[in-house]
Amino acid sequence: MQDNYSHYYPFFDAELNFDPVPSVRWMKANWTSSIWISVSYLFFVYSIQIIMRRRKALELNGLLFLWNASLSMFSFLGFTRMTPEFFYVLSRKNFHHSICKTTYAVGVTGFWTQLFAFSKALELLDTAFIVLRKRPVIFLHVYHHVTVLVYTWHAYQIRSASGRWFVWMNFLVHSIMYAYFAVRSLGYRTPKNLSVAITTLQLTQMVVGCFIALASYNALNADSSCQQTFENLYFSFFIYFTYFILFARYFHDAYLVAKPTIKFGPEKKMN
Repeated sequence: MQDNYSHYYPFFDAELNFDPVPSVRWMKANWTSSIWISVSYLFFVYSIQIIMRRRKALELNGLLFLWNASLSMFSFLGFTRMTPEFFYVLSRKNFHHSICKTTYAVGVTGFWTQLFAFSKALELLDTAFIVLRKRPVIFLHVYHHVTVLVYTWHAYQIRSASGRWFVWMNFLVHSIMYAYFAVRSLGYRTPKNLSVAITTLQLTQMVVGCFIALASYNALNADSSCQQTFENLYFSFFIYFTYFILFARYFHDAYLVAKPTIKFGPEKKMN
């Protein structure tokens, strides 16, 4: 057994016996499918918006609640399953290990990392609820969904060590964010401070993401055995930096110079 928490405390056999080789092999052969899925997604969003112009908005509050609640629960479970290994590595190993060694890719954490990667395609359905209810689709929402899907699949097929950080952070933020949206979908009003806090958490995630990408770049330069590629690191820094810019702008427009027509709330997103 490996000296890490990836095999410890499994809930069921699929976690204990998870072998990443088949899924990594599949992703190596098919990760570019994420690009075509993204193109299809953009076409779907544009087409449905045109179709809905002459139709009444659909009332999907009940279904939307179930969707958001399910994603919140999934993210919470993923967060709790990734956390023991995450802090074990930071406390018993070191920061370098956390961004260079893929000991999290097997067992319990490997199983949930695989689910995380494939869930990014499923999360594209977020936008269906927006367009079918005739709500505005902002650029941040679409850009984030498309880029996080492509990046996650690319990172998974190279078994990116820094993915340990990105998966853990995303599970944490999404467990809170989707719970917030589940409550909102039932028609309950929430304090403005709550939405500000969630958006701040999202901004913090982007700052940490940029830091991890830069730290991983330096680690790979110093140690060629670091489980990472420069191509993936360029990709990760680019998307996290652009996410930060877009979320900072959203924060400014929504909370600092708010207008009566702006509805407060954190933007639905990823990684």
